[in-house]
Amino acid sequence: MASRGCIHPADAFCYVCGHFIKTRAKKYSVEASAKMCEAYKAYFGMPVGDQDKPWAPHFTCWYRGEKRAMHFAVPRIWREPTDHSTNCYFCMVDPSKRRTGKNATPVMYPDIPSSIAPAPHCPELPVPSPPDRATPPSEESSRSDTQEDVEDHDFSSCADEERKPYYPNQKDLNDLIRDLGLTKSNAELLTSRLKQWNLLDESIQVTGQRKRHQVFSTFFSHQDGLCFCNNVAGLFEAIGITCNPNEWCLFIDSSCKSLKAVLLHNGNKYPSLPVAQSVHLKEEYTSVKMLLGALKYDEYGWEVIGDFKMVSFLMGLQGGFTKYPCFICLWDSRDTKAHYHRRDWPQRTEFTVGKNNVKWQPLVDPRKVLMPPLQIKLELIKQFVRALDKESRAFNYLQDLFPKLSEAKIKAGVFVGPQIKKIIECSEFPKKLNRKERAAWNSFVAVVHGFLGNHKDENYVQLVQTLIKNYAAMGCRMSLKIHILDAHLDKFKENMGAYSEEQGERFHQDIMNFECRYQGQYNENMMGDYIWGLIRASKFAV
Repeated sequence: MASRGCIHPADAFCYVCGHFIKTRAKKYSVEASAKMCEAYKAYFGMPVGDQDKPWAPHFTCWYRGEKRAMHFAVPRIWREPTDHSTNCYFCMVDPSKRRTGKNATPVMYPDIPSSIAPAPHCPELPVPSPPDRATPPSEESSRSDTQEDVEDHDFSSCADEERKPYYPNQKDLNDLIRDLGLTKSNAELLTSRLKQWNLLDESIQVTGQRKRHQVFSTFFSHQDGLCFCNNVAGLFEAIGITCNPNEWCLFIDSSCKSLKAVLLHNGNKYPSLPVAQSVHLKEEYTSVKMLLGALKYDEYGWEVIGDFKMVSFLMGLQGGFTKYPCFICLWDSRDTKAHYHRRDWPQRTEFTVGKNNVKWQPLVDPRKVLMPPLQIKLELIKQFVRALDKESRAFNYLQDLFPKLSEAKIKAGVFVGPQIKKIIECSEFPKKLNRKERAAWNSFVAVVHGFLGNHKDENYVQLVQTLIKNYAAMGCRMSLKIHILDAHLDKFKENMGAYSEEQGERFHQDIMNFECRYQGQYNENMMGDYIWGLIRASKFAV
């Protein structure tokens, strides 16, 4: 939810019906009134909730002690608002329009996802019968709970069998520690407490978590600021899976702070396996060459995926805004007039140093380079937002939809995957666009759903061509990634979701926790501890 406050406070409205509570009217605290909570559960069949949330009302105007039925069978349901313009009940309702009298205009109370309107009584939802006050509430609740348990479970086979406690063994405890993501010290503390309470198997040792990294840390070495796997086949064997290079691809990503290499399984059946990591090497050609040499890439020959900056290093191309940045053809990035009119550019048949922006010898075969669907998706939304009128309703709507993003980021079109998904699912955003912008947006959504994911439509070629045509009409700039999508569609895999680099991007978020734990000691112990957290005793799956 936005950091700024709502126009009207949440406690100015009734928790049950959602109506505005007049200033002089008496408020009844929902959380403090036991009778109120009891009556609410008896009438609606659900307990009072969300009283610990700031976006839900904490008072009601309903309960006054009268024995009368409500006008509705289902109360107003509250959810956390997503924005202040279209999905915030406390900003959309205007109590100032409330007037008294026969001909007064009533206040409009909307029915939106964050505040679902009450449902009236009907034959399917009749008025409930009042509870029998002769039966104590505790006895009544226990009797109803017992009846629900009898209906949900069958005790015919175990009526006489007593429940016996289960004492977890070492494998069970390890899986619990992995699921909770505990550090070694916290895992040792948990084991000690459970051991003290006699809730664990006697064979479990409290200090067993201190050396949990040693199982896999022996497969890693640290040299020249790079921590890398010195025996990939042995690591796979220790984990218990088959080392088939054709089923894995190597994801390499770099920034000004780190250089990481991760093995991604084609189809995402197994989790991502880190094989190299460094925070000391610079983002340059020599560092990538050192990394591939340490991993013995020539022996395994994985397919490689990464952003196009990393692809430039792998192909030995010069960085920056060069004339021929494409590693497949000699696309002229500076001939902007021909970008949307020409597609048959000369193919790049050789990588000669000093010719056509080739600066070094290629490190991998160009046929081993995979197209990154996530990077192309980010580029498409980036160029679309850049082409929007910055004074239009659509651009202002994006600012309201992401109030915590800076205006500079929104102008530059810098969004991440979850934010793009949120824009696509928003039904109000296309209504803010003009005719050309709406056509380009619909084409973008069609390409995302019909080509850049797990599903590939039969007419995906037509979808991409329509996208390029609408982007040209809107005035979007053609970048290298859009050119790859336009001119080299045959280079993409059948299932882009199975060969996506998104799993590698998620690895960055996971490894950050381990980097904080080890406080700058990015060595083989950290890598071994991370891989230990991926294993499950029953099956290697997450």
